[in-house]
Amino acid sequence: MSKAILSRIKPRHDPKKTSFSPTPFTPRIKKFVLGAIQILKTHEQWEESLETHFGESEVHVSDVAYFVLDRLHNAEQGLKFFDWANKRPYSCPLDGVAHSSLLKLLARFRVFSEIELVLDNMKVKNLEPTHESLSSIIRAYGDSGLVDGAVRVYYIMREMHNCFPSVVASNSLLNVLVKHNRVGIAHQLYDEMIKADNGAGIIVDNYSTSIMLKGLCNEGKIEEGRKLIEDRWGKGCVPNIVFYNTIIDGYCKKGDTKGAYTVFEELKLKGCLPTLETYGAMINGFCRTGEFEEVDRLLKEMTERGLNANVHVYNSIINAEYKHGLVGKAVERLRRMTETGCKPDITTYNIMINYSCRDGKIKEADELLAQIKMRGLVPNKFTYTPLMHAYCRQGDYVKASDMLIKMAETGDEPDLVSYGALVHGVVVAGEIDVALMVREKMMKKGVFPDTQIYNVLLSGLCKKGRFPAAKLLLSEMLEQNVQPDAYVYATLVDGFIRNGELDEAKNLFELTIGRGIDPGIVGYNAMIKGFCKFGKMIDAFTCINRMRKARHAPDEYTYSTVIDGYVKQHDLDSALKMFGQMLKQKCQPNEVTYTSLINGFCRKPDMSRAEKVFRGMQSFNLKPNAVTYTTLIGGFCKDDKPAKAAAFFEQMLMDKCVPVDVTYHYLINGLTNNISSVFDEVNGPKKNEKSLILDFFARMISGGWNQSAAAYNSIVICLCKHGMVETALLLHNKMLSKGLLMDSVCFAALLHGLCLKGRAKEWRNVISCDLEKIDLQTAIQYSHTLDKYLRQGRFSEASAIFQTLVEDPKFVANK
Repeated sequence: MSKAILSRIKPRHDPKKTSFSPTPFTPRIKKFVLGAIQILKTHEQWEESLETHFGESEVHVSDVAYFVLDRLHNAEQGLKFFDWANKRPYSCPLDGVAHSSLLKLLARFRVFSEIELVLDNMKVKNLEPTHESLSSIIRAYGDSGLVDGAVRVYYIMREMHNCFPSVVASNSLLNVLVKHNRVGIAHQLYDEMIKADNGAGIIVDNYSTSIMLKGLCNEGKIEEGRKLIEDRWGKGCVPNIVFYNTIIDGYCKKGDTKGAYTVFEELKLKGCLPTLETYGAMINGFCRTGEFEEVDRLLKEMTERGLNANVHVYNSIINAEYKHGLVGKAVERLRRMTETGCKPDITTYNIMINYSCRDGKIKEADELLAQIKMRGLVPNKFTYTPLMHAYCRQGDYVKASDMLIKMAETGDEPDLVSYGALVHGVVVAGEIDVALMVREKMMKKGVFPDTQIYNVLLSGLCKKGRFPAAKLLLSEMLEQNVQPDAYVYATLVDGFIRNGELDEAKNLFELTIGRGIDPGIVGYNAMIKGFCKFGKMIDAFTCINRMRKARHAPDEYTYSTVIDGYVKQHDLDSALKMFGQMLKQKCQPNEVTYTSLINGFCRKPDMSRAEKVFRGMQSFNLKPNAVTYTTLIGGFCKDDKPAKAAAFFEQMLMDKCVPVDVTYHYLINGLTNNISSVFDEVNGPKKNEKSLILDFFARMISGGWNQSAAAYNSIVICLCKHGMVETALLLHNKMLSKGLLMDSVCFAALLHGLCLKGRAKEWRNVISCDLEKIDLQTAIQYSHTLDKYLRQGRFSEASAIFQTLVEDPKFVANK
């Protein structure tokens, strides 16, 4: 009902009628009411026809209005009749019962705006809606998910009638509260209803308790839910399998399969028969915890009870097996599922395609897609999106685009998520121009990029150093009324800093704050990083204070960035002071923090304190990375302590931390520039504590080897000893590029490394043997020495291969 209509509804007075008395619904009245309804339905000039209809009888409109409204099945006709009845001259105003009948009609058809107007109008006229009409409204609001409206009308009923809604309305109210995670309010109302109902089942029933149980279980309050049932047992509440299923599902979602199984056994003892839903909940629980033996046992029990697992149950199991890395079992499960007569659906295939794509098995995913089509199933966006991601990761953005086209061909129009997946994948593949074309294409299709897609594009442009294009894209974003968030601005600030444009970054940072956008901790950290990079430590410190005023506490990234900045400015004292503040604020230092401090002491140089910081790092269970080890190795090499450098290199390999080019550079320079120190260490008082690198380096130098070749070979030997033969082979290739050809020691080391990895039979395909006879004899000598280090004195497969080469000259190539 519009406000204009309601404004015309004014109370009228009929001097002949002073009070209302209900009109009996006699056959004559029934016929009269049905006639009025027929006029409303069929007559174009219905107002004149109604005037005639009522004029020819002695029936007052106000006496039968509620009969008409109760029997109408069209909200618009009801509003027309109500308006007509109210504006007739010399007619009694419609009473609260008629208004309530209109409310019931409007509630049935969910015309909420008109309901509110009628309620307001009744309040002005001091008319009370009936209990039935308010119950209808509560139910309508609840069933439509309008939780606030349902609660408000509930309190109107309590205040106006001091009573409660009907049981159906009560359940609708409780249900919508639970669905909207307002379990506390639901519990409060439920307790009020229970107290008033007193077991009569007029306000609440078994279903009401079931709703509350579900709400408590959803919040993980399983024990509270069980107590609720125990308290209500026999008081209008008879727990059934639905109750047990809810509790079991609650326990399983909480990860408490033991509690779920206890209830599962309990329900059987109480004479309840588990349903497919019961078994499904239990199986889901065991799938979450990876207890697949229990899953198989339950499937067997189901079969014995005559229950067949449906496709939803199998999908849960297959998904869980993939998630737990049991790919073979998942494939076998699919086969067994088909054998039982349960056909895979599109969800089954989507699960398999998703995990195949995650593992990079695109060919397998394509085969599954072919099976989908062969079985007559229709692929959807959940089928194509993982394939899209997988092709993008491989750099095949053409096929990724094909997936988008195929998605559209199936009628499942690509949405923002689908386009976003393609844009992200193409940007990751480094094809920013293609990503920009995708953006244009989606906009032509009427799908406009959101903040996340713009952020991915801006990030891609920044990484490519295309800052003018990034600025244009930001302008376009603003023109499209897509407001950049703090993360977008942080991305651009970071991009400008990486490109050396500190002033641009600073201007953009100030613009962010000027627009009333909080840069967040990410944005502040990006700006602080920029100041530190350019040595503007005062500005960095000012930015930290500003950050604190904005109620953002500096995190480990903030402190680490500033500490590193101070170290690079040779201000170790300030770096240590900042480290102290970090600990005082109970902010946990990370690998970067410690590596920066180690770098500071190495620059000083104070290797004793550098080593102490390294040990402190390990006490916090922080794992040193390649930069940490390389910094220490470089520091010890520059401090003329090659033995220490070699020891940390070996520790690095024991930690399975792969060296980088700078690591090799420091170590080779350390060995070749400190040969006398190497010999002092090898022949010194601690010569029993031999270093593999130093020992072999000294041997080769004594044998007349070139210093660089001796250093490289020593490192190759060390890598092979620690099982890093692939890394050793990469280093060997770098040696070749620098003109250092394969010699007898390098050959012996790589052969030993391959044999240690169980690759003795394929050594010829990996390394070439073009040694002369005399070089081969040298290689054998070093092989025997390597046996002592690598095989603890035992005769290795490598030495056996050497023996074969010596005995059979045809294996020695290019004589």
